Amino acid sequence: VQLQASGGGLVQAGGSLKLSCVASGLIFSWTDVGWYRQTPGKQRELVAVFPTTELGTSIPKYGDSVKGRFTIQRDNGKSTVTMQMNDLKPEDTAVYYCNARPTGGTSNYWGQGTQVTVSS
Repeated sequence: VQLQASGGGLVQAGGSLKLSCVASGLIFSWTDVGWYRQTPGKQRELVAVFPTTELGTSIPKYGDSVKGRFTIQRDNGKSTVTMQMNDLKPEDTAVYYCNARPTGGTSNYWGQGTQVTVSS
């Protein structure tokens, strides 16, 4: 399984970035996919997750600090999960990791991380 993330960078507060993650080696439609972030000295935290769409209506879940600003989307045909990040704040600065968890399984896969830096 490989998760290839891209789209990080440096942006001013109030700006936007879009992260993308392309997955290979798994049945993407049967996978819960999402984004986590981590800053030095802190635990990795959930940013957004989009559950599998194979079990009916799938509702994305967001961390409280990004609700209303970030939007996660998935494209099963392209095995891709994206996250549009708007109104970025300096506290959003972190390394962002793509995550994939096959539905009903115990495996947990991570991408290589992409740095997002928001200047004030």
